[in-house]
Amino acid sequence: MIDLYYAPTPNGHKITLFLEEAGIEYRPIRVDISKGDQFRPAFLAISPNNKIPAIVDHHPADGDPPLTLFESGESLLYLAEKSGLLLSGKLRERHITLQWLLWQMSGFGPMLGQNHHFNHFAPQSVPYAIERYQIETQRLYNELNTRLEKSPGWAASTTASPISPPGRGSTRMNASISTSPVFRRCRTGLSIFVPVRRPNARCIKPRIINRMRPLGASSRSPRV
Repeated sequence: MIDLYYAPTPNGHKITLFLEEAGIEYRPIRVDISKGDQFRPAFLAISPNNKIPAIVDHHPADGDPPLTLFESGESLLYLAEKSGLLLSGKLRERHITLQWLLWQMSGFGPMLGQNHHFNHFAPQSVPYAIERYQIETQRLYNELNTRLEKSPGWAASTTASPISPPGRGSTRMNASISTSPVFRRCRTGLSIFVPVRRPNARCIKPRIINRMRPLGASSRSPRV
């Protein structure tokens, strides 16, 4: 059983998407970030960076006591290795998948987050920051669209929306799990620049979007 410390944000949805796709039994535990739950000592013991998501595996493969992990990228990688699903064991497919996962973690997610903040929530307008993150958001969206156009296998698997080359869907990690919640939520604020090409969402299977279901829905039957 996996305990998932969760809030309905893009980072939170990444882990629910993976757990649903892999059929791993889990228990969602709501962290109300609007009330400061992320700063409580009990949560900080699991996620010292005071961020969601975090997971607790009560039955790790080494047979030792429960394992706690934080950071969405590490959680996705751990769950893929634990389940043996959605991440290829083949050298090339594995590393192509991981490079795009890291692209999302280090660039796409943080830059869109900064753009969203300075366009919609900053207490005062900071023109330099607005322009900087709008331009970078446009660049990243165009890079994502190029990948989607060149690699239909990114979202055409029978089991998931992989970023690795076409192959057996059961062996590929769905790195679009990491990406789709972010672009689905972000309001770009790019109207004053050359129109950005938003991701070719038709390439993202509807079931991936549907996996971002409300907190509290019953967990899947265990497969691992």
